[in-house]
Amino acid sequence: MSIRTERLAAVIKRDLGKIIQKSYQQSGSFITVTKVDVTPDLLIAKVLLSVYAPGKDEDAIFAYLEEQNTAIRKELASKIRHQVRRIPELHFINDKTAEHVEKMEKLFQKIRKERKQRANNEDDEE
Repeated sequence: MSIRTERLAAVIKRDLGKIIQKSYQQSGSFITVTKVDVTPDLLIAKVLLSVYAPGKDEDAIFAYLEEQNTAIRKELASKIRHQVRRIPELHFINDKTAEHVEKMEKLFQKIRKERKQRANNEDDEE
């Protein structure tokens, strides 16, 4: 990525995070913009979102954001219009990194527990 795309991605991440949390976050959910990837031509921004919504359907939250995509993009345009000629299209993607980390951590805990049990069993046999 070039410096320009990295800068634009950082600006979009900051401003879009504020916009979504202020106006488009449904009650009982917490949406965080974790990463933004901008194409080299600056026309498309892939926005990775981490959604914490216990007991709610994440797909419904993403459907709502897609419905509001035009309004979100317009609000973003009001903030970054002096930095780019064209406002990039926004593609919202569910960032499953946190879930993956949690799953891996549970696996590591299971392995530690099994090792500890195995070590205790070996000590008992001696």
